Amino acid sequence: MRILYDSKSPLHKTPFGTLIPGQECTLSVHVPVSVQAHQVVCELLYQDSTPARQIPLEKAECKGAYQVFRGSFRLDCCALYFYFFRVYNHEGSFRLFKQGDDTNMEAGDLWQLSCVPESFHTPDWAKGAVIYQIFPDRFRKSGNPDLTGKLEPYVLHRDWNEDVHWQPDEKGIIQNNDFYGGNFRGIAEKMDYIASLGVGLIYLNPIGKAYSNHRYDTGDYRNPDPMLGTLEDFQAMCKSAHEHGIRVILDGVYSHTGSNSRYFNREGAFPGQGAYQSQSSPFYSWYTFYQWPNNYHSWWDFNTLPTVNKMDPAFIDYIITGEDSVIAHWLKLGCDGFRLDVADELPDEFLKLLYNRVKELNPEALVLGEVWEDASNKVAYNRRRTYFTNAELDSVMNYPFRTAIVDFMRGRDSGRGFRDAVMGIVENYPAEVVACNMNLLGTHDTPRILTALVDDFDGTREEKASRHLSRNQLEVARDRLMMASFLQFTLPGSPSIYYGDEALMEGYKDPFNRRTFPWGREDREMVEHFRRLGRLRREYAALRLGDIRFFTAGDKRLGFTRSWQGESVKIYVNRSGDPWDIPAGRVILGANLQVLAPDWLTLAPRGYCIVVE
Repeated sequence: MRILYDSKSPLHKTPFGTLIPGQECTLSVHVPVSVQAHQVVCELLYQDSTPARQIPLEKAECKGAYQVFRGSFRLDCCALYFYFFRVYNHEGSFRLFKQGDDTNMEAGDLWQLSCVPESFHTPDWAKGAVIYQIFPDRFRKSGNPDLTGKLEPYVLHRDWNEDVHWQPDEKGIIQNNDFYGGNFRGIAEKMDYIASLGVGLIYLNPIGKAYSNHRYDTGDYRNPDPMLGTLEDFQAMCKSAHEHGIRVILDGVYSHTGSNSRYFNREGAFPGQGAYQSQSSPFYSWYTFYQWPNNYHSWWDFNTLPTVNKMDPAFIDYIITGEDSVIAHWLKLGCDGFRLDVADELPDEFLKLLYNRVKELNPEALVLGEVWEDASNKVAYNRRRTYFTNAELDSVMNYPFRTAIVDFMRGRDSGRGFRDAVMGIVENYPAEVVACNMNLLGTHDTPRILTALVDDFDGTREEKASRHLSRNQLEVARDRLMMASFLQFTLPGSPSIYYGDEALMEGYKDPFNRRTFPWGREDREMVEHFRRLGRLRREYAALRLGDIRFFTAGDKRLGFTRSWQGESVKIYVNRSGDPWDIPAGRVILGANLQVLAPDWLTLAPRGYCIVVE
């Protein structure tokens, strides 16, 4: 017999997950009577591993062969904590650490506990909303915009269906300067289509004037790229979205600018003097020059992306605090928040200033950060981040869920790892954050999910350009995407569709995951599948807002319940090769499902369903 403590179980810890200041938390450790323990102490540590306090757990009731030790405490300071237990008996004491799936633990890691601000609130409209991510140049083109002022040179594809440019130029440089002309008007004209997917939020990759097609090399923070249209076109697009009940957030790129920008102006393409041209430039203090003008700090050593000094007062005023700052500018024009590129590279102080300014201007705007790991305990550049304990972000890009889904679908995990990954995030994040996490399967930074579900090919760019899924691979990938998206839409948070994934687009990483939307060539069955999932999210509050409890996770099967204010649904997924008999109920969505008896349903291999209790 082993000592029992599961931080995710109400038998051992209440309340579940994070705390707020002054909230009582009760811990219960079940120690075998044979250990002859007379006391258990919880050793609470600050995030830097220094002691915070000791919490005594005294003898309570006995449960069979176990003696229960229980104790309660409150935290006053918002911070990230870790803890372990020390068990005392007649022989002395020993320490108890986290191991495995939080049960039967006598070795391993520390448990985690966060105390977050009581006033922390995320926008209600964002909780559980379906997100649609658009790479603006590649979604849809409408008309021919005025390209006056477009940074040169650039290449404009004549045919929407031509493949992307991936070859380096004669100097071996990949220019990323080929465009298809996707624009604001094109997005607005497809708003009915986007709304049909149940979308409540559009996330646009960068729209600012820039040299490249990805536009992360910002040339002008205040004005859109001429290829996309005018400020008026942007406002019209936002207006159309709002009329459809859809919000719009923009990509905020505040870690670096482009070298070809009005701020740095290395190419001299902008009027006025940039930091590269003059040390008297109003933007000079934004950058770090080792030897002016050609030796400067740049993002990941790309000299076309000079890094900015985020805490420079002039930069902060321009981006955040000024009366007509970049943040204020776009919010006034109709956007509903920001996704922050490389949030790990933005200091906590910068994030807090930005978050507070956004909320000052629009309390219901969304601030979403790009974080690839568990954001609650993230360490970046030797500093523990305070995204949640200091209320700096409303939500993050939930890559851990993507990894869990892909691993389960690819057979790398039988279900236990999936459950642990999901419940780890749900436990570590504030409930307000969990509800609007960006649960993605694909983005502009990952291979297309269709490809990722069957093909790990890691060849050259030339090989990737000509490589496509075989007919057999496509059939398997399509089947897996049905189940993967079903899981994505039934988990807590906000499921995110990367434009075209619902149309069955394939491709490896950049630039092959950024091809044009295949209008007229969509897989209509897959599109309808995503529409059904989107409708269910709107119809059932339990899927948008409910908590989650697993009752099965293993043997290639998953079962969990989502519950909210008396509404409860059960989700079943069978990736095994054998049928799975499950209790009958009202099925609101299912695949490979048979009714064999009044009280039982049979879920065939590769089957899934949602049952209303």
